Amino acid sequence: MPELREFLRRVDELGELKTVRNADWNLEIGAITEISAADPNAPALIFDDIKGYPKGFRLLTNMFHTQARTAVALGMTPELRGVELVRAVKELLSTTKRVPAVSVGEGPLLENVFTGAEAGVLRFPAPKLHREDGGRYLGTADAVITRDPEDDWVNLGTARVQILDDKKVCLYVSPGKQTRLIAQKYWDKGKNCPVAVVCGIDPVLFAVAGLGLPWGFSEYDFAGHIQHAPAQVVKGKITGLPLPASAEIVFEGEIPPPEIEAQMEGPFGEWTGYYASGTRPSPVIRIQATYHRNDPILTVLPDFKTYPLSSYLFLIFCAAGLWNEIEQAGVTDIRGVWQAEWGARFFTVISLKQRYGGHARQAAHIALGAREGGYLGRFVVLVDDDIDPSNMQDVLWAMSTRCDPQTSIEIASGCWSSPIDPRIPPAQRAAGDFTNSRAIIDACRPFAWRDKFPKVHSIDPAYQNEIKSKWKEIFK
Repeated sequence: MPELREFLRRVDELGELKTVRNADWNLEIGAITEISAADPNAPALIFDDIKGYPKGFRLLTNMFHTQARTAVALGMTPELRGVELVRAVKELLSTTKRVPAVSVGEGPLLENVFTGAEAGVLRFPAPKLHREDGGRYLGTADAVITRDPEDDWVNLGTARVQILDDKKVCLYVSPGKQTRLIAQKYWDKGKNCPVAVVCGIDPVLFAVAGLGLPWGFSEYDFAGHIQHAPAQVVKGKITGLPLPASAEIVFEGEIPPPEIEAQMEGPFGEWTGYYASGTRPSPVIRIQATYHRNDPILTVLPDFKTYPLSSYLFLIFCAAGLWNEIEQAGVTDIRGVWQAEWGARFFTVISLKQRYGGHARQAAHIALGAREGGYLGRFVVLVDDDIDPSNMQDVLWAMSTRCDPQTSIEIASGCWSSPIDPRIPPAQRAAGDFTNSRAIIDACRPFAWRDKFPKVHSIDPAYQNEIKSKWKEIFK
C-alpha cells in the first residue's frame, strides 16, 4: 500500500494530479476545490506557493474524488468500479486479522520537531474552506490518536479540528464515537487526555481511522492487515503515543475536561451540504509538540453539496462493511451494497437475489441495526439482483416501477443520528435528542408473484458487449 507521496506519484501517472500555485488559504483554495469537484473526473489538487506561506508547505485536496484513485490508494487496480470495487474492499474487511504496528527509531516525520514554546499549528496553511465557516480547519482529512487508559489499546478516529490560535485547537467528535468515549475516561478521573492528531496522512491510515472497528481493536493493527505489512510508528516525545513514521504532519497535546476548558467550535460546511451542527462548546487541545516532514503536505477533505461526493473512500468502506455485516447476520445472496454519491450514508442501496418471502426486508432491518448502516441514515432501498446498486438510473427505475408506496415502504423511528443531521427539529436538537427515522423502500419484485411480474425488455449484457466491441468507433 502506498504512503501518501507514493500514492501521489501513482495518481500523477494516471494523469489525475494537478498543481495549483499562489492560491489564498482564505476561501480561494476551498472555492477552487469545489468548482473542480463538480467534474466527476476531477483531478487531485496539490496547492503550493500558498499565500503567506513558504514554497513547499503544500496542501492536498480531492484525494479520493474518483473510484480509480480510491482503488490505487488501497493497492488495487484503478480499473475497479462500482460494486466490484466494493466487493474487493469487502474481502479486505471480511477478516479481522491483527498485524500489530512496529516501533522504529527514525522516520520522515522526525525531520522537523518542535516542542514547548516552538510548537504551534499556524506554520501550516490550514484553509478557511467555506465563507460561513467559523474559522480555519487544520483537521478534515486526519486521524486523532488516543490510548484507552484502562485497556491500553490505541484508537485512531477521524474528527474535525478548528484552529483557535497557534497553541490551541478545538476538536469536534460526534456523540458515541470511540475517541470521545476514551477521552471521557480520562475526564471522569479529572485528568487531561493525551492526544496526537495526524494532519498529513497516508491513505490506508485515513481509511481505517474512519471505519469504527470493534472496541479494543486498534486501527493500526487493521492497517497492517490491509497493507500486508505492519504500520511503522515512532514514539511521541510528549504523550508517548505511537505516531505514523511516514506521516506528513502531526501535533501532540492534551485535552482537558470540557468543564475545565472548552471553546466554541464551528460552524463548518458539512458533507450533508448544510451547517447543521452549528456552533457549540467543544473540547480543546493544548498544543505541546509539532512534527512535520520536509516540504510537508497538509491533507484536506472539504465537504461540498456538489455532486459527486468529496471522497469515494468512506463510501466504498461503509458499503463494504455493511455488506459484511448483513452476511455475518446470516442473510444470504446479497449481490451488492452501495451508498449514493449525492446522499452517502443517507441513501443506501442493497441488491439481492430473493430466496424466500421476507428475504429483502430482513436484509434491510439487519442494515438498520448494523454498525455501518445504523449511523446517520435516511433511506434503505432494496433492489433485485438484475439491478446494479451503484447505477442510480437503474435504482430509480426500480423504485419507480417495482415499488408500491402503500405496501412497499416501512418507517422505523428512534434511530442513531448525529448533530450534523440537518433534518433534526430545533426543539429535539436543543434537548440533545440526536435520533431520526428511516424509510425502507422495497423496490424488489413482490416475492409471492415475482414470476408473474412483467418481463424487462433490455439488451442482453453479452450482446451489449458484442456490439460495443464491433462498433468501437461509436462508443469511444
